[in-house]
Amino acid sequence: MNQQVCIVIFVRSPDKGSVKTRLTAVLDGDTVVELYRRFVLDLLRTLSHGNFGLRICFYPAEAGRKLADWLGEGYVCNAQQGKDLGERMENAFHAAFAEGFQKVLIIGSDSPDLPGELFEEAINALASKDAVIGPALDGGYYLIGFNSDRFLTEVFRGIDWGMSTVFQQTMGVLNRHGYAVHVLPQWRDMDTYDDLIAFLRNHELTPAGQLLALDYLRTHGGMRNE
Repeated sequence: MNQQVCIVIFVRSPDKGSVKTRLTAVLDGDTVVELYRRFVLDLLRTLSHGNFGLRICFYPAEAGRKLADWLGEGYVCNAQQGKDLGERMENAFHAAFAEGFQKVLIIGSDSPDLPGELFEEAINALASKDAVIGPALDGGYYLIGFNSDRFLTEVFRGIDWGMSTVFQQTMGVLNRHGYAVHVLPQWRDMDTYDDLIAFLRNHELTPAGQLLALDYLRTHGGMRNE
């Protein structure tokens, strides 16, 4: 394992009514929970093939036992700490750097089809850039990463989390500080019914067994023909 690189995945406890709530307008709560579980498992399966440290940062803080029962004892899991998403990400970076990692990436758990090559691109970019970021189609970002000696806490403060301006605001902070930033390909978070439809269309040729979320949508998702 590369002792200098760590990927931190932010995960929510898979509880009905607390994950992917916008999807409950069209799918029942149990289906949404099972789908989210597969989002996380797909990402963990992809990340398990990488040459880097892996940490799971979970929310809420009291969900540690539930996460261990779900994912097993083979992962290093830490509770997210902070009053909002920005503070929780900032603290997760500090914790990973305190472990001795020199390059740290944080990713969300809403894009189950992120390929391993993309993570390698992000890691390699930090060899020559100060930061790396992956814009999401909804205006947020799905990945952000820093070198330890160029970590910029300001990108997590004063941001309108959950709004369509998050990526734009974050890039504004990075640019004002003169940071050299590698921007990854835009990717889609799975937040709405339209996102699920696009996900199915983009993977029409993906065979069964490659993505658990895709298999579930094809067989149990209750998706309408569109």
